[in-house]
Amino acid sequence: MKTDATRRWLALGALAFAMLTIGLDVTVLTVALPTLAVDLHANTAALQWFSGAYTLALAALMLPAGALGDRYGRKKFLLAALLVFGAASLACAFAGTAGQLIAGRVALGVAAAVMMPLSMSVLPALFPEPADRQRALTIWVTASALGMPLGPIVGGWLLRNFWWGSVFLINVPMVIIGALAVFALVPESRSANQRRIDVPGVLLSAVGMLGLTYGFIRIGDLGWGNVPAWTTVLAGALLLGAFVLWQRRTAHPLIDLGLFETAGFRWGTALSIVINFAMFGMFFTVPQYFQAVLGVDTLGSGLRLLPLIGGLIVGSRLVSKALPKLGTRVVLTNGFALLAVALGLGAMTSVDSGYGFTALWTTLLGAGMGLAMPTAMGLAMGELTAERSGSGSALIQALRQAGGTIGVAVLGTVLSTQYRSDLGSLNRDPISDGVNAGVAAARQLGDSAVLHQVQSAFVGGMAAMLWVCAIMCALSAVVAAVVIRSKRPAEVAAVRPEVVGGAVRPADQSESTYVG
Repeated sequence: MKTDATRRWLALGALAFAMLTIGLDVTVLTVALPTLAVDLHANTAALQWFSGAYTLALAALMLPAGALGDRYGRKKFLLAALLVFGAASLACAFAGTAGQLIAGRVALGVAAAVMMPLSMSVLPALFPEPADRQRALTIWVTASALGMPLGPIVGGWLLRNFWWGSVFLINVPMVIIGALAVFALVPESRSANQRRIDVPGVLLSAVGMLGLTYGFIRIGDLGWGNVPAWTTVLAGALLLGAFVLWQRRTAHPLIDLGLFETAGFRWGTALSIVINFAMFGMFFTVPQYFQAVLGVDTLGSGLRLLPLIGGLIVGSRLVSKALPKLGTRVVLTNGFALLAVALGLGAMTSVDSGYGFTALWTTLLGAGMGLAMPTAMGLAMGELTAERSGSGSALIQALRQAGGTIGVAVLGTVLSTQYRSDLGSLNRDPISDGVNAGVAAARQLGDSAVLHQVQSAFVGGMAAMLWVCAIMCALSAVVAAVVIRSKRPAEVAAVRPEVVGGAVRPADQSESTYVG
C-alpha cells in the first residue's frame, strides 16, 4: 500500500513515540530503586530482578518476535505489543509486592521485545526510497536514544512530586497515543512467503540468549571468578552455537545467516554493537559520578545529562545533511573519532574538574552518537529486503542488546577493580562495595579525607572504564575508514539479488505484501 508523504512521516512520528517510551522505561526505574526497596520491602536480590527480569525477557524473545511479525503481520504484532506494554505498565504502577512488580517487568520486557524490532522493520514499507529510509531511521534511532537520558530526568521529577508508581504510569498515555497513531497511519506488512515457524530455532535462540544474558548479568554482580555464572554463559553460548548450526540445516530458518555475508550488514551491526557498548558504559557510570562526587540528587543528576541530549540532537541533524554529501565511510569514521575524543576527555575527569568539564565531553559524546548510531544502523538495514525485514531487524536489535549487557558486565568489572585498587587501606566493607556505600560510610564517619579518597578511587575507576570505551571507538574509526565502502543513501542499489528457492531474483520484486 502506498502512503502519501504526510501520512508516512506522521506514521514515523508514532513509531518514534513508541521507541521513546521504551528508552524511558530502560532508565526511569533506576532512580526509583531506593524508594521501591522501602515501600515494597524489597531486598537486594529483588531490586536486581526489577531490572533483570525486563532485560532477560527482552533478550530471549526478540528474535522470535521478528519472525512472527514477518509471518502474521508486523503492524498487528506491534499494536498488540503496545497494548501489552500499557497494561503491564499499569500492573507495575499498582504492584503491591516485589513479586508482582517483577511479573509486571517481565510483561514489559516481552512487549518491548516485539516493539523494538517490528517498529524498525516497518520502515522499508513506509519509506521505499533509500534516502528517505535513512532519514526515517535517523529519527527512529534518535528517539530510542533520547529516552535513556530523559529517564532519570522524568523519573526524578515524578518521584519528587508523586508516588513511585508514577514512573510506570507515565507510559500509559504515551502508549495509547502511539497505538492509535500506529492503527491509523502504519500500513500492514507481512511476508507473502508463508514459511513455517522454526520452533526448534525459537527454543534454541530464546534459551541461549537467556543463558548468555543472565550469565553476564550475574558476572557483573558477583565478579569474573563466579563459576556458576560462567557455567550459565557457557551453556548459553553452546545453545546459540547449536542454534546457528540448526539455522544452516533447516529449510525454514528463523534468521537469514546469509546476511552476514554482506559487508554492509556485517560491519553495520558490529559497529552498532560498539556504540551500544560505549553508551551503556557511560550511562552506568556518569550518573554515579554526579551523585557521589558532585553531590546532587537523582533529579539533578538527570538534568545534568541535558548536554548529552543537546549533542545527540545536533549530531542527528548533521547526519541527515552529511550522509548525502560525504557518504557512509566519512560520516562513520568522523562519528567514531568524535566518540573516542569525547570518551578520552571523560577519562581525564578528576574529583575537582567540576560540572563544566563534564558538560563539554558529554555534549561531544552526544554529537558522536548522533552521527555514528543512525549511520551504522542504516548500513545494516540497507541490506534487508522487505521480505525478511522483521527477522533481520530483530537480529540487529538482539545483537545490540547482547552487546550492551556484556558491556555493562565488562566495564563494571573494570571500574570496580580499579576502584578497589585505588582505595588502598580503605579497601574493606562496606566501602569496597561501591562508591555510593563508600560515600555514605565516609559521611557517617565525618572524615573528609576518607570521602576524598573514595571519590578519587571512583573517578580512577571511571577513567579506566572510559579509556576502554575510547580505545574501542578509536579502533572502530580505523575500521570504518578501511573497510566501509563510501556510499551515499541515494546511491544504494534499489535492486539487491536475493536467493529464493534456488533462483536469484531482485529485491525490489520482493514477495512481501502490504495490506491495509
